[in-house]
Amino acid sequence: MKSHVSILLLLLACTNAEARELRVCADPNNLPFSNRDGEGFENRIAEIVAKELDADLVYTWWAQRRGALRNTIRAGKCDVVPGIAAGIEGLSTTRPYYRATYVFVARRDGRWAGLSSFDDPRLRDATIGVQLIGDDGANTPPAHALARRGMYANIRGFMVYGDYADAAPQSDIVAAVADGRVDVAAVWGPTAGYFARRFPSLQLAPVTPWLDGPQWPMTFEISFGVRREDRELRRELDRALERHATAIARILEDFGVPVESPNPATASN
Repeated sequence: MKSHVSILLLLLACTNAEARELRVCADPNNLPFSNRDGEGFENRIAEIVAKELDADLVYTWWAQRRGALRNTIRAGKCDVVPGIAAGIEGLSTTRPYYRATYVFVARRDGRWAGLSSFDDPRLRDATIGVQLIGDDGANTPPAHALARRGMYANIRGFMVYGDYADAAPQSDIVAAVADGRVDVAAVWGPTAGYFARRFPSLQLAPVTPWLDGPQWPMTFEISFGVRREDRELRRELDRALERHATAIARILEDFGVPVESPNPATASN
């Protein structure tokens, strides 16, 4: 009897030792993308992928600030980072699982309803909310688009990182349009779509054209990022994303993410 118990314990130990983990780095307070309670759409997608890979989903939480990749995946603290622009330098990226664009957020009954272009003359008279990253030139494409047109005085900046003490740090730029602090805002589509659902008075319109000069695209395909040497993991992730594309699309729709059809060929080698 004792020998049977010992064998069972040994088998259990071996099973536990062989349990696979999908190690994901994500921001613990960054709705609609992720949070520590697993309420973001990137959390939901990671759960689907982990289940497909028969792996335990294990998070390393790290605020999405500058240096996040250096301190997480490149430091070996995780193997996968969701929400990476396809083809980003320094990582290998999977097939894109969605394509999104910056959008204009405006009040439906206001003067700026239907705005879709940075060349619309109405913008000259508007206070325009834009998401800012910093003061060293590494700002969002809409910030650069407005600066190129000399509309510095029109800009009202809202940090991408937001107030991290808030449960939804990125929500303020959308709320500012609803309550009249700004006339219109140019916001990353997933952020705008999620928070605009709280305000029926708001409407979204994709920024057109998708490319503002040679350097500033308004549309990005989004992938998982892995280290370049993790080729087999990338292939597994590609298969999981393809297999569950319909479920992922449903999640994005549930979160109000305005998406375009991705190009499955967009990925790094």
